[in-house]
Amino acid sequence: TSHFDNGLPTPLPPVVAKVDHHSIELTWEQPRDGPSLKGDKRLKYELQEADKKTHEFSTVYIGYGENYKVEGLDPLHAYDYRLKVSTSDGDVSFSPNLHVYTTNEPYTSDQLHRATIKGDIEMLSKIISSGEVNVDVNDKFGFTPLMNACQKGYLDIVECLLQSNADVNATNTSGKNSLMMACYSGHGAVVQRLREAGATWDCVDRGGSSPLHWAIDGQNCSLIQWMLKDGAKVDRRAASSGWTPLIRCAAITGNPQVAGVLVSAGADVNASDHDGKTALMIASLNGHLSLVELLMLSGADPKIRSGHGKTAMEMAASFDRR
Repeated sequence: TSHFDNGLPTPLPPVVAKVDHHSIELTWEQPRDGPSLKGDKRLKYELQEADKKTHEFSTVYIGYGENYKVEGLDPLHAYDYRLKVSTSDGDVSFSPNLHVYTTNEPYTSDQLHRATIKGDIEMLSKIISSGEVNVDVNDKFGFTPLMNACQKGYLDIVECLLQSNADVNATNTSGKNSLMMACYSGHGAVVQRLREAGATWDCVDRGGSSPLHWAIDGQNCSLIQWMLKDGAKVDRRAASSGWTPLIRCAAITGNPQVAGVLVSAGADVNASDHDGKTALMIASLNGHLSLVELLMLSGADPKIRSGHGKTAMEMAASFDRR
């Protein structure tokens, strides 16, 4: 409702058209009638903003338009605006004040990854529910939040991400996915949850290594046993090297307990890689005595020659593995 002072209607306060964390867009449309507005008289508008400390108003816009976007504001702050309206005859009137808040800053992908790595389930849930950040956004290393959570072994974070439709099959630049990372880190409960969510043993990274290859590095024997029972192939070869999981064990860790799990599951002790090297040869080169003993007891053939014509014994001798 408008009333008239000196013939000029009291202006209606500005209306918020749009607001975000750093801007407020205001519009105004004023009555076109009244004693002083008869005939061809244009209204001049002056949008004023109150100072937070002094509460005095200063002009942020002056002109004949009926909208203005105030920018460069602080997030989650209150602002007061009023409209000063004047005519060419010098009549002036002020609107009631408008009180408006800017919104909070949108969440960022960095905040999502930080919450994941810290295991902060409360913050993670807030960020995801805001809808402002893609749940599968990559960090600077190419990892998704799910990959990082799996690597850390945070089952509750993994659950939250999966419930939010995180892509269980997403890969980083080297082709590793969340399942491989969980296997490498030895987090059995996370691995089982990923399998329930549709992760498969048949996936491979860019070097052709499967989740079982990565689990060999993780050295969690109970997890490896569970994977084999669940259908992971014991003699799957990595495309780039030709390594089976048993050969990888000989090359990376030399862990005889891990090798024992593979052998018990039927691993071929005499399988060879692309260079014709067997697990026995590689274990001999690396000086893994306990593993050599296990392999010999499990039927490894010391007479097999590599692609370069060397036996395991000759390799051990050349590296002075007495």
